[in-house]
Amino acid sequence: MNYSIVLEDTLKSLDSKKKLLLHACCAPCSSYVIEYLTKYFDITILYYNPNIDTESEFNYRLSELKRFVKEFKTTNQVEVVSLGYNKDEYLEKVKGLEQEKEGGKRCYECFKLRLRKSALYAKEHNFDYFTTTLTISPLKNSKLLNEIGHDLELEFGVNYLYSDFKKKEGYKRSIVLSHEYNLYRQDYCGCEFSKKKNFQE
Repeated sequence: MNYSIVLEDTLKSLDSKKKLLLHACCAPCSSYVIEYLTKYFDITILYYNPNIDTESEFNYRLSELKRFVKEFKTTNQVEVVSLGYNKDEYLEKVKGLEQEKEGGKRCYECFKLRLRKSALYAKEHNFDYFTTTLTISPLKNSKLLNEIGHDLELEFGVNYLYSDFKKKEGYKRSIVLSHEYNLYRQDYCGCEFSKKKNFQE
């Protein structure tokens, strides 16, 4: 399935402005997604990332996200909500998977954890749609992320906005915006396992 085309078709079908809950991992990945979607939605960015290895890294990424939202001019309302730092939630979810390779079972459980929290928040706060910025990364499996989103859509009864934000030069545009706004671009996804692997290489 071409999720980029599915997204375009969904946006074309909207007959009024909707409320979107956008799970975000960091400012660089959010930049293009916000630029692309702000014409269609009032956006609440949910910063829920217990996978991040340290609280200082967590807070720095959050501060950069808030700064970008404050400085970037948008068509509709954009706000940031953080659920706080709780690394134990992540460690409990990936227990026994610490040695898995990047992109494997550990990452799958991480994606499910963060998207499930997003779906629950979207349901509790009456959002029309929820989605994630994660599909903008060339290193993330968009098919897997969208399948998780589909399952959660059925479970929670909130529309999942299918996407592959890296398409249509989305990832390249995020790099341009990152340079333009001087955003902190981390060199690992966030968890201690990816950081260790990065530094070993």
